[in-house]
Amino acid sequence: MSQAQADFAILGSTPQARLIAGLLAGTHGKSVVFAGESQSGFRLPRDLDLSIAPLTRPESWALLRAAQPMVQKLITRIGGRTSWSRLDPVLFADSAEGQQALAHIRHMAEGFGLAVEKLPPNAMAKGREGVVFRDATMIHRAVVEPALDRWMLQQGVHLLDPRSDVMVRADGSGEIRAGETAISVTQCVLADDAAILRHLPAENWPALLLRRPATTILTEPARRIAAPVMLEIDSGLTLWQRPEGGIAAFGPGPMDHVLGEVSALLGGVVHRAGQSQYESLATRDGAPAAGRINGSGPDVLAGFGPSGLFFAPALARWLAGVATEDENRWLAARLVTRAAQASPVAEYAAPLEAMS
Repeated sequence: MSQAQADFAILGSTPQARLIAGLLAGTHGKSVVFAGESQSGFRLPRDLDLSIAPLTRPESWALLRAAQPMVQKLITRIGGRTSWSRLDPVLFADSAEGQQALAHIRHMAEGFGLAVEKLPPNAMAKGREGVVFRDATMIHRAVVEPALDRWMLQQGVHLLDPRSDVMVRADGSGEIRAGETAISVTQCVLADDAAILRHLPAENWPALLLRRPATTILTEPARRIAAPVMLEIDSGLTLWQRPEGGIAAFGPGPMDHVLGEVSALLGGVVHRAGQSQYESLATRDGAPAAGRINGSGPDVLAGFGPSGLFFAPALARWLAGVATEDENRWLAARLVTRAAQASPVAEYAAPLEAMS
C-alpha cells in the first residue's frame, strides 16, 4: 500500500466545507483531502445558503457584510451566474421574546446597510410580526455543489470516495484509506453536523453542543407562501417555496412536532410529497462554534446557520493561521470550548426544550 501525506482533511458535505477545502489548497497552499457525500441531488434539503441570518451581534454582521461581495463574486466565478439569485426572505416571530429579538435584528441589519423593512400588520397572521430583507443572495446548491467539486480539483484538493475508511485520532490527526493508498493527515476538520456526529467520540463531546432530532417535509404543490424563504425564529423552522410549487419545510424536532408546526403555518392539512428525519446539532447559546476540543483533537465547525457559506473564507484563513485581527477576535470568542452560561456571544435561538 502506498503512503501519502496531507495537511488537512475536510470532512463534510456542505458548500461551506467545500469552499473551505478549496481555499485552503488554492489560496493558502495547503495539501488538502476532502471527503463528503453529495447532498443537493440525492436528499431533501436540510438547510439553505443565504447572505442574511437572524444575527444579533454587530461583530457578526460586520464580518458577514464584508465577506458577502467577495464570496458572491467567487461563487459566480466557480458556478456561473445561475449559481445564485436575489430574493426577499422574511423572518418572523409570534412570541414576545422573538419579536423583541426580531426588532433588534432589523436594527442591526439596517445599521450595516441592508434594506430591511418591518412588514405591515395585515401581511401576516394576527399577533405575528415579520421583517423582509430586500435583495438577499441565495446560493443554488444544485448548481454550486458539482461546480465546487470541479473547482476543488483545480485547486489541488484530493477528492475522496465518501466511502473511504476515515480514522480521526484524539489529537486531531487522522488516517484515511482510499483504495491502495493510506493518507496520513496532520489535522482533521469536522465541517458539518454529520461529520461531527460520526467522528467525534462521546468522551470528547463538548458540553456546548446538543444533539437533537430534525425533520424535513416536502409538500405537494400548494398555495404560495408570503415570501420565497421564511424563517420562523421562535422555532428555527424554515419554509422554502420550491420552483415546482411545493414547499420544503425543515427545522428542529421530531416528525410529528414539525408536521404540526408546518400545518399551523400553512393553515390546514399538509399533503406530503416526501419527508425525512435525521439528527442535527445545536449550540446551547445559539452562536457558532469552532476550534478544537480542549485545545487538541479535530477542529469542529458547527452552528453557523444559513449564512455559514459566507464565513468560509475567514474560517479557511483561521485554519491556515493567517486570519485578520477581527477574524481572530471573532473566532476566539466562539471556540467550541466556551461555557454556554452567560455567554457573551449568545444569539437568539429557539428554546432547546422545544427542539427535543
